[in-house]
Amino acid sequence: MTSNPPSDSGRNRIQAVDNAFEIILALREKEWTGVSELANELELPKSTVHVYLSTLHDIGFLTKKEGKYRLSLRFLELGGNIRQQIDIFRTARHQIDELSNRTGEVANLGVEENGWRVLLYSAEPPEGLFDNAPTGEFKPMHWTALGKALLAQCSDERIEEIVEREGLPAATDHTITDPNRLFEEIERIRERGYSIEDEEHHESIKAIGVPVKHVSDPPLRTAVSISGPKSRIGEGDKVEDLLQEIQSTVNVIELEYEYY
Repeated sequence: MTSNPPSDSGRNRIQAVDNAFEIILALREKEWTGVSELANELELPKSTVHVYLSTLHDIGFLTKKEGKYRLSLRFLELGGNIRQQIDIFRTARHQIDELSNRTGEVANLGVEENGWRVLLYSAEPPEGLFDNAPTGEFKPMHWTALGKALLAQCSDERIEEIVEREGLPAATDHTITDPNRLFEEIERIRERGYSIEDEEHHESIKAIGVPVKHVSDPPLRTAVSISGPKSRIGEGDKVEDLLQEIQSTVNVIELEYEYY
């Protein structure tokens, strides 16, 4: 499923900008794409698509080879610059690395933006199971432990707004798709202080997430998680041991951020 940040169709919009970003978003998961293929996918005239592709290429945001296009590394530069401006990333990245090394699983740092879970940073140990999720990935918050830990920091009114706008699409047969079930889950997370993802995003993958207390002004909802094979994350004592590691990491991040 392709996840896009929300739009507000009630406001005045510039169609040319809409078209340009529709093309950019269509290209993000492709390697090399021709004009005809992209025009058919987007149901736009070939001539229109060609003009946009040529313009984006001329200003450096696409690269071209043998009549086909892909996004250029200028987007990597922009994303890297944006991430470096976020204090919590600079504070937490080394703690995420250490958490991954201690647990032997993939460790993740995420934030909420416009009702989506954004993967700000991941650390992968040599033996970890990595799903190749790119840095900056936007996903529905109800899919993952990281996202549910972010949702738990939102007011009920905010959650209702997100659900009404984005719905509760399913990633697997285990994804929560009923609003009542979601609110029950959020209440459990608030009470116990952590979230569990049990094959709700990927089959056979389990994850544990812990909210990070408000660490900026205005608050940036933040959470830390680890993820791995369900057979290895396990149940009971194993989950408790991993949870203690995450909570210890979160405590250090909060303390370091206070004095950053």
